[in-house]
Amino acid sequence: MQANNSLPHASVHSGPVDAATPSGLEFLSFTLGSEEYGVDIQKVQELRGYDAVTHIANAPAFLKGVINLRGVIVPIVDLRIKFSLGAPAYDQFTVVIILNIGRRVMGLVVDSVSDVIALSREQVKPVPEMVSALDTDYLVGLGTLDGRMLILIDIERLMSDKEIGLIEELAE
Repeated sequence: MQANNSLPHASVHSGPVDAATPSGLEFLSFTLGSEEYGVDIQKVQELRGYDAVTHIANAPAFLKGVINLRGVIVPIVDLRIKFSLGAPAYDQFTVVIILNIGRRVMGLVVDSVSDVIALSREQVKPVPEMVSALDTDYLVGLGTLDGRMLILIDIERLMSDKEIGLIEELAE
């Protein structure tokens, strides 16, 4: 798969980050349907256009397949399917966010990528209680910036150990 040169590339930053504690946070913003989400920029390795994947038999629907990224087998997860947001449509705006999660590399398919947003701790609000009654342990909070609302995701919590184990098993 060729990298889409029209997309900006984000570099990997070293060191773990707990999104709940730093005084300044940076998130890569992306869209799924009409909602805007954010993921810690320090987890992002690069951005790629969506291209064909190698499908894996008996994989859950959200696992689109795997790609070979410079010799590394990378599982590709479609967040639209994972979040039950309807059928995905893959077009020229569809982006795969390649993430480093611990020792793992994985890709997230999103509708589009917007930009990198810096937020102060004061701009990150807790998840409302009625929402937290749902399975939302993966939410860091809600970021607010100039009238925009950004749903902040902790990607490590989103992909449970069970799911990551399954993905690794299938990708081997």
